[in-house]
Amino acid sequence: MAKKIAEKFKMMIPAGSANPSPPVGPALGQRGVNIMEFCKAFNEKTKDMMGYKVPVIVTVYSDRSFTFETKQPPASELILKAAGLKKGTDNPLLNKVGKITQAQLEEIVEKKIQDLNTTDKEAAARIIAGTARSMGVEIVD
Repeated sequence: MAKKIAEKFKMMIPAGSANPSPPVGPALGQRGVNIMEFCKAFNEKTKDMMGYKVPVIVTVYSDRSFTFETKQPPASELILKAAGLKKGTDNPLLNKVGKITQAQLEEIVEKKIQDLNTTDKEAAARIIAGTARSMGVEIVD
């Protein structure tokens, strides 16, 4: 018999460095989840994504057990890392702050396609390119 889901929530946690301090501890503690057990499992699962913030969906069951699903880092973080930037522009129409190549775009698409609402690589590339454009990052050939 399936467990009854008590609650489902999302968090954004730096990969490989979840700890009981805020925001992780209070979010899990108020739902009755074993914080250290979550932190150890999350850090183990995300140790290869160090340097990124990772979206995680935590499902808490009525018996206070939990499961979690990690996603890929946000497209904006992947674009910034590929372009070697700290942040995007304040005005993407006037100020271009960086460039990424078509190959880097394809690499980002490969990582993100499982989290996007399409399975078509061309459509996924257009989605990621739109994110880059809104950040002031140009895509060059």
